[in-house]
Amino acid sequence: MDAIKETHYNFTGQTNYYKGKVRDVYTIQDKYLAMVVTDRISAFDVVLPEPIPFKGQVLNQIAAKFLQATVDIVPNWVLSVPDPSVTIGRICEPFKVEMVIRGYLAGHAAREYALGKRQVCGVTLPEGLKENDKLPEPIITPTTKASVGHDEDISREDILAKGIVSEADYVQLENYTRQLFERGTEIAAAQGLILVDTKYEFGKVGDTIYLIDEIHTPDSSRYFYSGGYTERQASGEAQKQLSKEFVRRWLIENGFQGKDGQTIPVMTPEIVASISARYIELYEQITGEAFVKPAAQDVVVRVQNAINNAIAAL
Repeated sequence: MDAIKETHYNFTGQTNYYKGKVRDVYTIQDKYLAMVVTDRISAFDVVLPEPIPFKGQVLNQIAAKFLQATVDIVPNWVLSVPDPSVTIGRICEPFKVEMVIRGYLAGHAAREYALGKRQVCGVTLPEGLKENDKLPEPIITPTTKASVGHDEDISREDILAKGIVSEADYVQLENYTRQLFERGTEIAAAQGLILVDTKYEFGKVGDTIYLIDEIHTPDSSRYFYSGGYTERQASGEAQKQLSKEFVRRWLIENGFQGKDGQTIPVMTPEIVASISARYIELYEQITGEAFVKPAAQDVVVRVQNAINNAIAAL
């Protein structure tokens, strides 16, 4: 077995289990989370039928690297990374907003702009921009964190007016978000990349704010290659992206966008292998490090043993 499609463990002290789109999360002693980043893959809010070998490891290890690289800015939830696909951390009370920050007019913001809108989440954008242009300065465009359905745009003013986050905490979340984005931008630039936009999630324990979830992964961020960016922008060409956009493109080309009545295309072994190879390429490009595949073994058993050992050491 070389991919983790799902897990069904029962650990000592386990008090809860949650299965997300791509993660299996175990609550231990009501104090800790053991998060297994599986190899499930989702697109258009649909989990695809075949797991992608090493995808979970790619995302978990990128997140671990960047969380460690930003711990001087804000403390984070991580206590240990006992396996390439596992993170153990403290339980935090999550803020009910995701802090999205954008340095370029791309994705959702570009689509809104193209419709004639000049405000995104209460932030006014200048006239005369075209898709993928660099913004005068990075903007924060938060979204609500929906437990069911899609996240929705929300303005700073509405967050404060509705009491979703206190003003003191929100000011701190904004400060952390800008500092994290600046650090991520510097790290990306060293790898020949542009960090276009990304999102951060935060939680709280007592009076302390922690950075939670993953950061700067290709599933939560958009990257452009910096080489040729200016020339492509001047000529109106599409930018060369480093993200999981290639998965969405393959689905669209095969008639699937998550709409009713559409059928997910067959994921042949060749397709699965190609997606796996692309994720490994993403890892190496973003981190500047060679991807190391674990020794061949039953990965589900390997993960179980790693978590058992980590729990015993808590």
